[in-house]
Amino acid sequence: MAGTGTASEPIDVVPMRMAHLEGVLGLGFQLFDVSKMPYTSWSLSSVAGHLDAQPEACWVAERNGEVLGFVLGSMSFDEREDWGYLEWIGLAPSVQGRGVASRLVEACCQALFEAGAARIITDVEQGNEASARMMRRNGFGEGVTVTLFARPRPDDFGRGRTSHVRSRPYDPARARLRTVARTTGPQAEQ
Repeated sequence: MAGTGTASEPIDVVPMRMAHLEGVLGLGFQLFDVSKMPYTSWSLSSVAGHLDAQPEACWVAERNGEVLGFVLGSMSFDEREDWGYLEWIGLAPSVQGRGVASRLVEACCQALFEAGAARIITDVEQGNEASARMMRRNGFGEGVTVTLFARPRPDDFGRGRTSHVRSRPYDPARARLRTVARTTGPQAEQ
């Protein structure tokens, strides 16, 4: 359960490791509605791909080993290899408003600039004013606005959340990674 520590205990921002995969993936599933764009690409493959491709741009906020937030970045945006992309950021509601998201953004941006990024791009869902304000406080400014149009399956019109989409998609690799995370996690290091 996210946010089980007391408010007086420190929240550390640390580089993401394999041991964090399960916590990051689970928190993302709590925060993102994966049946709706733009969150449909949230998956174990997406998280692991970031960690594999640009590990220095992947950070977690944790307290007593519990993942309370994360940021995942990479050194490519569309066809621009010189632009970094802060693609995913999530924070447990119990620790929002404490500057933790800004610490995650700063760690990711610093890593991307050190990797050669000329600029860093991110996106914020329309209506998410808290995230937009946080990004502005961290040096981001509005650029191009794009409206994403989505067409549901014909048999799903008017149903709301699609019945054929699982809230937590089945991923056979997840069980294997959970085993690895448990054997390499903080409890295994003791």
